[in-house]
Amino acid sequence: MSGSAILSARGVVKRFGGFTALNGIDFDLNDRERVGLIGPNGSGKSTFVNCLTGALRQEEGNVVFAGTDITKMPAWRRAGSGLARSFQIPRPFRGLTVRQNIGVPLSFISKLSNQDEINAKADHVLGQIGLLDKANLSPKNLSQVDLRKLELGRALAAQPKVLIADEAMAGLSDSEVDEILDLLMHLNDSGIGIILIEHIMRAVMRFSQRVVVFVAGTKIADGDPREVMDHPEVVRAYLGQ
Repeated sequence: MSGSAILSARGVVKRFGGFTALNGIDFDLNDRERVGLIGPNGSGKSTFVNCLTGALRQEEGNVVFAGTDITKMPAWRRAGSGLARSFQIPRPFRGLTVRQNIGVPLSFISKLSNQDEINAKADHVLGQIGLLDKANLSPKNLSQVDLRKLELGRALAAQPKVLIADEAMAGLSDSEVDEILDLLMHLNDSGIGIILIEHIMRAVMRFSQRVVVFVAGTKIADGDPREVMDHPEVVRAYLGQ
């Protein structure tokens, strides 16, 4: 682990029966760094994120976050310690308002019970993600891009040191992709390290300070975005050329 790494994984192996989904992955995210994690479908990206966040338990290897070994820590404690994620398919609480959707993780993480305080903190988050004017709406009345912002906002409500954004731009128009990119850049500027899992290469290249490539459960490249994308093995395995 490098001295400035806030999140570090070593030798992570995950198997499903006889299938090895992750084959000894090493990974570092430095403090406040922006890293793009790419690879073909089935390459192990989501499985790796699930191991980092505690949704899955790996068979081998360890994960260290902010100086603490979290390998055996349950997912809710990892989230509470500042390791948050958003999901590819937003699943907000449809029976709650946009503000209340932010209030749920806020009250869990901050242990607040005073509703006025929860609402004030929720509105601060909504201001950060550009949804304050829609605080009283139902999520069912939001556009697709606003649903993605709400999903990021629910992760942001956990007051993360690291945010893992899982395909936050899938299915969006070019201008909507730029909206989400600008939001992620703003969150990074506020001090949050971000791992971006994304298939939209324009977004990955604009966002990432470093790109990591998975193929078939193995990390095949890790470094400067343009150098990584010119790497013969990446071109062959990822771009299929």
